[in-house]
Amino acid sequence: MYLDTKLCEILGITNPIIQAGMAGGPTTVELVASVSNGGGLGTLGAAYMKPEEIRAAIRKIKERASKPFAVNLFCTDWQDQYDGVEESQKVLNMIREKLGLGYLNKKVETNNLFEEQFEVLIEEKVPVISTAFGILPRDKMAKVKEQGMKVTTMVTTVREAQLAEKEGADIIIAQGSDAGGHRGTFEIEKNTLGATIGTFSLVPQVVDAVSVPVVAAGGIMDSRGLVAALALGAQGVQMGTAFLTTVESGAHPVYKEALVKSTEESTVITKVFSGRPARGIKNAFIQAYQDVNVRPADFPTQNTLTSDIRKEAALKNNPEFMSL
Repeated sequence: MYLDTKLCEILGITNPIIQAGMAGGPTTVELVASVSNGGGLGTLGAAYMKPEEIRAAIRKIKERASKPFAVNLFCTDWQDQYDGVEESQKVLNMIREKLGLGYLNKKVETNNLFEEQFEVLIEEKVPVISTAFGILPRDKMAKVKEQGMKVTTMVTTVREAQLAEKEGADIIIAQGSDAGGHRGTFEIEKNTLGATIGTFSLVPQVVDAVSVPVVAAGGIMDSRGLVAALALGAQGVQMGTAFLTTVESGAHPVYKEALVKSTEESTVITKVFSGRPARGIKNAFIQAYQDVNVRPADFPTQNTLTSDIRKEAALKNNPEFMSL
């Protein structure tokens, strides 16, 4: 099968494989550099990183990798949403009690670092910027184009794909509901879990609807998934979970173990960790919300609210209260 696709030509890579920009720690400098040096496109998940941390990581990647790489940011509203916080805190405080943490009763505030993060990417001349949860604003897309940088945009519907192409995305990442981690849906309505179209149903529809290269993402773990994606008209694949258990991954050892032991029935789509729908391995954290039928707060506030729990669970090697 012909693997030197249009995707490879645009990105300057030799294998039509993109390592997903998983925020929160898994995408270490070592992982990104290894993937890029191996002929794919490594991606730094920088959405939760401070600007100075992003700059340092980019420079280290450049030292270790001679090939192109990407940096991923969240293009979404970072303004705190306080509806439902009080009810959500009741559940979270029960979990904190189990972990030996004190109750969190103060009002949380989420830092919106997107402007500063973006400027770092421009200043450091990152080869590729990838976005999730939305499209780069027009002024920023124009600046990226002026620098000759490439942009990939994750979509979950045909409508989102057409909008992303219209606004200047060079590559469309068609993410099906099979995907692990966050759903890339642009706008999440109350009490919904975003678009739920399967990867291999979504890909051919997006391919038919846009003229730029399409990359398949979601549930692809090996060469069989790549072959299937190419057969449906995609120019390559993006994989996240497949890289989580690698030596270079920054995922917690307990997380890696849970992944290896999981089956096709282990995951659910939930909002309890961040306030945005994400596919994860079901554990006691998710069950706690289901037991009392409480809706978590919205993103980014829920993500900020749960950070102390996730950190403590990681310190205690407790997968029941980690975000898996």
